[in-house]
Amino acid sequence: MASIEYQVTGMTCGHCEMSVREEVGQVTGVGSVDVSAKTGRLVVTGEAALDDAAVIAAVDEAGYAAVRVS
Repeated sequence: MASIEYQVTGMTCGHCEMSVREEVGQVTGVGSVDVSAKTGRLVVTGEAALDDAAVIAAVDEAGYAAVRVS
């Protein structure tokens, strides 16, 4: 299992967190999603071959922007 951290911009509330969690959770290989509107931090844990572009696209689909931090 690998953990990847992203910085998400545009989230302001719990509904924002839920939207991101639902979209990212649908990405193949994702095991868990931890997201905070307060910090803008998104940590995705899953398979080592987790697709970065798919995670970022899922955040975009939820209406926000993300960049990989680690």
